[in-house]
Amino acid sequence: MIERAIKKQIDSRLYKGKAVIIVGPRQVGKTTLLRMLVADTDRKVLVWNCDEPDVRKKLNEPTSTELGAETANVDLILIDEAQRVNNIGITLKLLIDNYPEKQVVVTGSSAIELSNSINEPLTGRKYEYVMFPFSSEELIREFGATEERRMLERRLIYGSYPEVVNHPGEERETLIDLVNSYLYKDIFSFQDVRKPEIVEQLLQALALQVGSEVSFNELGRLLGLTSITVQRYIDLLEKSYVLFHLRSFSRNVRSELKKSRKIYFYDNGVRNAILGDYKPLDLRTDTGALWENYVISERMKHNSYSAFYGKSYFWRTQQQQEVDYIEDYDGVLHTYEFKWSKTKQPRLAETFVKNYPDHTFTIVSPDNYQDFVCGKL
Repeated sequence: MIERAIKKQIDSRLYKGKAVIIVGPRQVGKTTLLRMLVADTDRKVLVWNCDEPDVRKKLNEPTSTELGAETANVDLILIDEAQRVNNIGITLKLLIDNYPEKQVVVTGSSAIELSNSINEPLTGRKYEYVMFPFSSEELIREFGATEERRMLERRLIYGSYPEVVNHPGEERETLIDLVNSYLYKDIFSFQDVRKPEIVEQLLQALALQVGSEVSFNELGRLLGLTSITVQRYIDLLEKSYVLFHLRSFSRNVRSELKKSRKIYFYDNGVRNAILGDYKPLDLRTDTGALWENYVISERMKHNSYSAFYGKSYFWRTQQQQEVDYIEDYDGVLHTYEFKWSKTKQPRLAETFVKNYPDHTFTIVSPDNYQDFVCGKL
Protein backbone atom coordinates (compact mmCIF):
# COMPACT_ATOMS: atom_id res chain seq x y z
CA MET A 1 0.00 0.00 0.00
CA ILE A 2 1.27 3.48 -0.86
CA GLU A 3 2.07 5.37 2.32
CA ARG A 4 -0.09 8.46 2.73
CA ALA A 5 1.46 11.76 3.76
CA ILE A 6 -1.39 12.49 6.14
CA LYS A 7 -0.66 9.44 8.28
CA LYS A 8 2.25 11.00 10.17
CA GLN A 9 0.05 13.93 11.17
CA ILE A 10 -2.65 11.56 12.39
CA ASP A 11 -0.18 9.42 14.34
CA SER A 12 1.03 12.53 16.16
CA ARG A 13 -2.52 13.37 17.31
CA LEU A 14 -3.56 10.03 18.73
CA TYR A 15 -4.48 9.60 22.42
CA LYS A 16 -4.69 13.29 23.22
CA GLY A 17 -8.33 13.33 24.27
CA LYS A 18 -9.78 14.42 20.92
CA ALA A 19 -11.30 12.67 17.94
CA VAL A 20 -9.39 12.55 14.66
CA ILE A 21 -11.71 13.29 11.74
CA ILE A 22 -10.59 12.42 8.20
CA VAL A 23 -12.77 13.89 5.48
CA GLY A 24 -12.44 14.16 1.74
CA PRO A 25 -13.96 12.99 -1.52
CA ARG A 26 -15.02 9.40 -1.94
CA GLN A 27 -12.60 6.85 -3.33
CA VAL A 28 -9.38 8.52 -2.15
CA GLY A 29 -8.34 5.75 0.27
CA LYS A 30 -9.76 6.74 3.66
CA THR A 31 -10.79 3.17 4.47
CA THR A 32 -7.35 1.91 3.42
CA LEU A 33 -5.79 4.46 5.78
CA LEU A 34 -7.82 3.00 8.65
CA ARG A 35 -6.43 -0.44 7.80
CA MET A 36 -2.94 1.03 8.05
CA LEU A 37 -3.76 2.36 11.53
CA VAL A 38 -4.94 -1.10 12.60
CA ALA A 39 -1.82 -2.74 11.20
CA ASP A 40 0.45 -0.32 13.07
CA THR A 41 -0.99 -0.68 16.57
CA ASP A 42 -0.78 -3.26 19.34
CA ARG A 43 -3.80 -1.77 21.12
CA LYS A 44 -7.25 -3.29 21.15
CA VAL A 45 -9.23 -2.00 18.20
CA LEU A 46 -12.94 -1.75 17.43
CA VAL A 47 -13.99 -1.02 13.83
CA TRP A 48 -17.48 0.22 12.99
CA ASN A 49 -18.31 0.25 9.26
CA CYS A 50 -21.32 2.50 8.89
CA ASP A 51 -22.25 0.97 5.56
CA GLU A 52 -23.67 -1.85 7.72
CA PRO A 53 -27.32 -1.23 8.74
CA ASP A 54 -26.89 -2.70 12.22
CA VAL A 55 -23.92 -0.42 12.88
CA ARG A 56 -25.89 2.64 11.79
CA LYS A 57 -28.72 1.63 14.09
CA LYS A 58 -26.30 1.17 16.98
CA LEU A 59 -24.74 4.61 16.52
CA ASN A 60 -27.96 6.53 15.93
CA GLU A 61 -28.84 8.21 19.25
CA PRO A 62 -27.18 5.80 21.71
CA THR A 63 -26.79 6.64 25.39
CA SER A 64 -23.37 7.09 26.93
CA THR A 65 -23.97 3.89 28.92
CA GLU A 66 -24.65 1.95 25.72
CA LEU A 67 -21.50 3.36 24.13
CA GLY A 68 -19.50 2.40 27.21
CA ALA A 69 -20.73 -1.18 27.00
CA GLU A 70 -19.95 -1.42 23.29
CA THR A 71 -16.42 -0.05 23.69
CA ALA A 72 -15.42 -1.80 26.92
CA ASN A 73 -11.82 -3.05 26.89
CA VAL A 74 -11.15 -1.19 23.62
CA ASP A 75 -8.48 1.49 23.17
CA LEU A 76 -8.91 2.54 19.53
CA ILE A 77 -12.33 3.06 17.91
CA LEU A 78 -12.39 3.41 14.13
CA ILE A 79 -15.63 4.62 12.53
CA ASP A 80 -15.70 4.36 8.74
CA GLU A 81 -18.21 6.09 6.42
CA ALA A 82 -19.59 8.11 9.33
CA GLN A 83 -21.69 10.30 7.04
CA ARG A 84 -24.14 7.39 6.87
CA VAL A 85 -25.21 7.88 10.51
CA ASN A 86 -27.77 10.54 11.43
CA ASN A 87 -26.54 12.92 14.14
CA ILE A 88 -23.12 11.27 14.20
CA GLY A 89 -21.64 14.39 15.77
CA ILE A 90 -23.74 13.96 18.93
CA THR A 91 -22.71 10.30 19.23
CA LEU A 92 -19.04 11.21 18.88
CA LYS A 93 -19.41 13.97 21.47
CA LEU A 94 -20.77 11.45 23.98
CA LEU A 95 -17.86 9.08 23.28
CA ILE A 96 -15.19 11.75 23.65
CA ASP A 97 -16.66 13.43 26.72
CA ASN A 98 -17.37 10.23 28.63
CA TYR A 99 -14.40 8.09 27.55
CA PRO A 100 -11.51 10.48 26.85
CA GLU A 101 -8.93 7.72 27.35
CA LYS A 102 -10.16 6.01 24.17
CA GLN A 103 -9.05 7.26 20.77
CA VAL A 104 -11.77 7.80 18.18
CA VAL A 105 -10.82 8.05 14.50
CA VAL A 106 -13.59 8.85 12.03
CA THR A 107 -13.70 8.92 8.24
CA GLY A 108 -16.40 10.58 6.22
CA SER A 109 -17.13 11.85 2.76
CA SER A 110 -18.06 15.41 1.91
CA ALA A 111 -21.58 14.64 3.14
CA ILE A 112 -20.39 15.32 6.68
CA GLU A 113 -19.41 18.84 5.66
CA LEU A 114 -22.51 19.40 3.57
CA SER A 115 -24.93 18.21 6.24
CA ASN A 116 -23.05 20.08 9.00
CA SER A 117 -23.61 17.04 11.21
CA ILE A 118 -20.20 17.07 12.85
CA ASN A 119 -18.63 20.51 13.17
CA GLU A 120 -20.84 22.13 15.79
CA PRO A 121 -21.14 19.13 18.18
CA LEU A 122 -17.38 18.56 18.10
CA THR A 123 -16.16 22.13 18.55
CA GLY A 124 -12.91 21.90 20.50
CA ARG A 125 -13.05 18.10 20.51
CA LYS A 126 -11.46 17.15 17.20
CA TYR A 127 -8.46 17.33 14.92
CA GLU A 128 -9.69 17.43 11.35
CA TYR A 129 -7.76 16.52 8.22
CA VAL A 130 -8.63 16.43 4.54
CA MET A 131 -7.48 13.51 2.43
CA PHE A 132 -7.06 13.92 -1.33
CA PRO A 133 -6.23 11.66 -4.27
CA PHE A 134 -2.60 10.56 -4.30
CA SER A 135 -0.25 13.52 -4.26
CA SER A 136 2.83 13.76 -6.47
CA GLU A 137 4.87 13.77 -3.28
CA GLU A 138 3.41 10.41 -2.22
CA LEU A 139 3.90 8.91 -5.67
CA ILE A 140 7.49 10.14 -5.92
CA ARG A 141 8.24 8.60 -2.55
CA GLU A 142 6.69 5.29 -3.64
CA PHE A 143 7.91 4.96 -7.25
CA GLY A 144 10.89 7.32 -7.39
CA ALA A 145 11.41 10.69 -9.05
CA THR A 146 12.52 9.27 -12.40
CA GLU A 147 9.50 6.99 -12.80
CA GLU A 148 7.08 9.74 -11.83
CA ARG A 149 8.65 12.09 -14.36
CA ARG A 150 8.03 9.43 -17.01
CA MET A 151 4.40 9.25 -15.87
CA LEU A 152 3.85 13.01 -15.97
CA GLU A 153 1.77 13.09 -19.16
CA ARG A 154 -0.50 10.34 -17.79
CA ARG A 155 -0.94 12.29 -14.55
CA LEU A 156 -1.89 15.40 -16.52
CA ILE A 157 -4.53 13.49 -18.45
CA TYR A 158 -5.80 10.85 -16.00
CA GLY A 159 -5.00 12.34 -12.60
CA SER A 160 -4.07 10.39 -9.49
CA TYR A 161 -7.10 8.82 -7.83
CA PRO A 162 -5.94 5.55 -6.23
CA GLU A 163 -8.02 3.35 -8.55
CA VAL A 164 -6.58 5.19 -11.55
CA VAL A 165 -2.98 4.82 -10.38
CA ASN A 166 -3.38 1.20 -9.30
CA HIS A 167 -5.14 -0.03 -12.45
CA PRO A 168 -3.23 1.24 -15.48
CA GLY A 169 -5.10 0.64 -18.70
CA GLU A 170 -8.48 1.12 -17.02
CA GLU A 171 -8.21 4.86 -16.41
CA ARG A 172 -11.15 5.99 -18.55
CA GLU A 173 -13.61 3.46 -17.16
CA THR A 174 -12.52 4.27 -13.61
CA LEU A 175 -12.90 8.01 -14.08
CA ILE A 176 -16.28 7.72 -15.78
CA ASP A 177 -17.55 5.59 -12.90
CA LEU A 178 -16.11 8.03 -10.37
CA VAL A 179 -17.71 11.09 -11.96
CA ASN A 180 -21.06 9.40 -12.62
CA SER A 181 -21.43 7.55 -9.34
CA TYR A 182 -19.50 9.22 -6.52
CA LEU A 183 -17.95 12.58 -7.10
CA TYR A 184 -20.61 15.13 -6.29
CA LYS A 185 -23.69 13.04 -5.53
CA ASP A 186 -23.55 14.08 -1.86
CA ILE A 187 -24.68 17.53 -2.97
CA PHE A 188 -27.95 16.15 -4.26
CA SER A 189 -28.58 14.14 -1.09
CA PHE A 190 -27.78 16.74 1.53
CA GLN A 191 -28.58 20.06 -0.13
CA ASP A 192 -31.56 21.51 -1.93
CA VAL A 193 -30.28 21.25 -5.50
CA ARG A 194 -33.34 21.07 -7.71
CA LYS A 195 -31.65 20.69 -11.08
CA PRO A 196 -28.74 18.24 -10.95
CA GLU A 197 -28.13 18.66 -14.67
CA ILE A 198 -27.29 22.32 -14.05
CA VAL A 199 -24.48 21.30 -11.71
CA GLU A 200 -23.04 19.10 -14.45
CA GLN A 201 -23.29 21.94 -16.98
CA LEU A 202 -21.61 24.28 -14.49
CA LEU A 203 -18.75 21.81 -14.02
CA GLN A 204 -18.29 21.57 -17.78
CA ALA A 205 -18.13 25.36 -18.04
CA LEU A 206 -15.61 25.57 -15.20
CA ALA A 207 -13.52 22.78 -16.73
CA LEU A 208 -13.17 24.91 -19.86
CA GLN A 209 -12.11 27.94 -17.80
CA VAL A 210 -9.31 26.41 -15.73
CA GLY A 211 -6.58 29.00 -15.31
CA SER A 212 -8.89 31.87 -16.30
CA GLU A 213 -10.79 34.29 -14.11
CA VAL A 214 -14.32 33.18 -13.36
CA SER A 215 -17.32 35.51 -13.46
CA PHE A 216 -20.43 34.41 -11.56
CA ASN A 217 -22.51 36.77 -13.68
CA GLU A 218 -21.24 35.32 -16.98
CA LEU A 219 -21.73 31.76 -15.78
CA GLY A 220 -25.22 32.68 -14.65
CA ARG A 221 -26.12 34.07 -18.07
CA LEU A 222 -24.70 30.97 -19.74
CA LEU A 223 -26.69 28.58 -17.54
CA GLY A 224 -29.83 30.64 -16.96
CA LEU A 225 -29.10 31.09 -13.24
CA THR A 226 -28.64 34.03 -10.92
CA SER A 227 -25.07 34.83 -9.92
CA ILE A 228 -26.02 34.02 -6.32
CA THR A 229 -27.12 30.51 -7.34
CA VAL A 230 -23.89 29.98 -9.30
CA GLN A 231 -21.89 31.07 -6.29
CA ARG A 232 -23.84 28.67 -4.05
CA TYR A 233 -23.28 25.73 -6.40
CA ILE A 234 -19.56 26.44 -6.64
CA ASP A 235 -19.38 26.65 -2.85
CA LEU A 236 -21.05 23.22 -2.59
CA LEU A 237 -18.62 21.78 -5.14
CA GLU A 238 -15.73 23.14 -3.07
CA LYS A 239 -17.16 21.54 0.08
CA SER A 240 -17.38 18.30 -1.91
CA TYR A 241 -13.64 18.59 -2.69
CA VAL A 242 -14.19 18.70 -6.43
CA LEU A 243 -12.99 22.29 -6.82
CA PHE A 244 -11.00 24.95 -5.01
CA HIS A 245 -10.42 28.61 -5.76
CA LEU A 246 -7.67 31.20 -5.64
CA ARG A 247 -8.47 34.80 -4.83
CA SER A 248 -6.73 37.71 -6.48
CA PHE A 249 -3.95 39.42 -4.54
CA SER A 250 -4.13 43.20 -4.09
CA ARG A 251 -2.60 45.78 -1.78
CA ASN A 252 -1.00 48.78 -3.42
CA VAL A 253 -1.71 49.01 -7.12
CA ARG A 254 -4.78 50.92 -8.23
CA SER A 255 -5.34 48.81 -11.34
CA GLU A 256 -5.16 45.45 -9.54
CA LEU A 257 -8.16 43.15 -9.85
CA LYS A 258 -9.41 42.98 -6.29
CA LYS A 259 -12.38 40.61 -6.29
CA SER A 260 -11.53 38.13 -9.01
CA ARG A 261 -11.09 34.41 -8.53
CA LYS A 262 -9.82 31.42 -10.44
CA ILE A 263 -11.29 27.93 -10.09
CA TYR A 264 -9.22 24.73 -10.21
CA PHE A 265 -9.99 21.01 -9.95
CA TYR A 266 -8.31 18.90 -7.29
CA ASP A 267 -7.69 16.22 -9.91
CA ASN A 268 -6.84 16.57 -13.59
CA GLY A 269 -8.46 13.25 -14.43
CA VAL A 270 -11.77 14.42 -13.02
CA ARG A 271 -11.54 17.61 -15.05
CA ASN A 272 -10.89 15.70 -18.26
CA ALA A 273 -13.58 13.10 -17.52
CA ILE A 274 -16.17 15.87 -17.12
CA LEU A 275 -15.25 17.03 -20.63
CA GLY A 276 -14.80 13.51 -21.99
CA ASP A 277 -11.37 14.53 -23.32
CA TYR A 278 -8.45 12.13 -22.90
CA LYS A 279 -6.40 13.10 -25.95
CA PRO A 280 -2.59 12.96 -25.61
CA LEU A 281 -0.82 16.26 -25.02
CA ASP A 282 0.48 16.62 -28.58
CA LEU A 283 -3.12 16.72 -29.85
CA ARG A 284 -4.46 19.15 -27.24
CA THR A 285 -4.93 22.91 -27.21
CA ASP A 286 -5.33 23.10 -23.42
CA THR A 287 -1.96 21.73 -22.29
CA GLY A 288 -1.07 25.00 -20.56
CA ALA A 289 -4.30 24.91 -18.56
CA LEU A 290 -3.75 21.25 -17.65
CA TRP A 291 -0.23 22.04 -16.49
CA GLU A 292 -1.35 24.98 -14.36
CA ASN A 293 -4.19 22.98 -12.79
CA TYR A 294 -1.87 20.08 -12.07
CA VAL A 295 0.96 21.93 -10.36
CA ILE A 296 -1.35 24.20 -8.35
CA SER A 297 -3.53 21.31 -7.16
CA GLU A 298 -0.43 19.30 -6.20
CA ARG A 299 0.93 22.29 -4.32
CA MET A 300 -2.39 22.60 -2.50
CA LYS A 301 -2.18 18.95 -1.41
CA HIS A 302 1.36 19.48 -0.17
CA ASN A 303 0.38 22.62 1.73
CA SER A 304 -2.59 20.88 3.33
CA TYR A 305 -0.52 17.90 4.46
CA SER A 306 2.33 20.06 5.76
CA ALA A 307 0.10 22.50 7.72
CA PHE A 308 1.12 25.47 5.56
CA TYR A 309 0.24 28.69 7.39
CA GLY A 310 0.55 31.19 4.55
CA LYS A 311 -2.01 32.30 1.97
CA SER A 312 -2.23 31.58 -1.75
CA TYR A 313 -3.30 33.94 -4.55
CA PHE A 314 -2.94 34.90 -8.17
CA TRP A 315 -2.32 38.48 -9.33
CA ARG A 316 -3.59 40.43 -12.30
CA THR A 317 -4.13 44.04 -13.37
CA GLN A 318 -6.64 45.62 -15.70
CA GLN A 319 -3.79 45.91 -18.24
CA GLN A 320 -3.49 42.07 -18.26
CA GLN A 321 -0.23 41.93 -16.32
CA GLU A 322 -0.34 38.78 -14.22
CA VAL A 323 1.39 36.34 -11.90
CA ASP A 324 0.14 32.75 -12.02
CA TYR A 325 0.57 31.96 -8.34
CA ILE A 326 1.66 33.69 -5.12
CA GLU A 327 2.27 32.40 -1.63
CA ASP A 328 2.39 35.01 1.11
CA TYR A 329 4.32 33.96 4.21
CA ASP A 330 7.19 35.15 6.44
CA GLY A 331 6.75 38.70 5.13
CA VAL A 332 7.77 37.69 1.59
CA LEU A 333 5.68 37.17 -1.54
CA HIS A 334 6.85 34.00 -3.26
CA THR A 335 5.76 34.22 -6.90
CA TYR A 336 5.59 31.49 -9.54
CA GLU A 337 4.96 31.21 -13.25
CA PHE A 338 3.98 27.86 -14.75
CA LYS A 339 5.40 27.04 -18.18
CA TRP A 340 5.06 23.70 -19.95
CA SER A 341 7.01 24.86 -22.99
CA LYS A 342 10.64 25.98 -22.83
CA THR A 343 10.35 28.24 -25.87
CA LYS A 344 9.47 31.35 -23.87
CA GLN A 345 10.83 32.24 -20.45
CA PRO A 346 8.66 34.88 -18.75
CA ARG A 347 9.74 37.74 -16.57
CA LEU A 348 7.90 39.10 -13.58
CA ALA A 349 5.70 42.10 -14.43
CA GLU A 350 7.47 45.42 -13.78
CA THR A 351 4.40 46.79 -11.98
CA PHE A 352 4.57 43.94 -9.50
CA VAL A 353 8.35 44.25 -9.03
CA LYS A 354 8.06 47.97 -8.38
CA ASN A 355 5.23 47.76 -5.88
CA TYR A 356 6.26 44.57 -4.06
CA PRO A 357 10.04 44.56 -3.69
CA ASP A 358 10.04 41.80 -1.04
CA HIS A 359 9.46 38.83 -3.32
CA THR A 360 10.99 35.77 -4.90
CA PHE A 361 10.32 34.58 -8.45
CA THR A 362 10.45 31.02 -9.81
CA ILE A 363 9.48 29.49 -13.13
CA VAL A 364 7.96 26.03 -12.66
CA SER A 365 8.49 23.74 -15.65
CA PRO A 366 8.63 19.97 -16.22
CA ASP A 367 12.33 20.21 -15.32
CA ASN A 368 11.80 21.38 -11.73
CA TYR A 369 8.12 20.75 -10.93
CA GLN A 370 8.90 17.94 -8.48
CA ASP A 371 10.67 20.36 -6.18
CA PHE A 372 7.66 22.67 -6.35
CA VAL A 373 5.03 20.05 -5.58
CA CYS A 374 7.18 18.68 -2.74
CA GLY A 375 7.61 22.12 -1.18
CA LYS A 376 11.29 22.59 -1.99
CA LEU A 377 10.79 25.69 -4.18
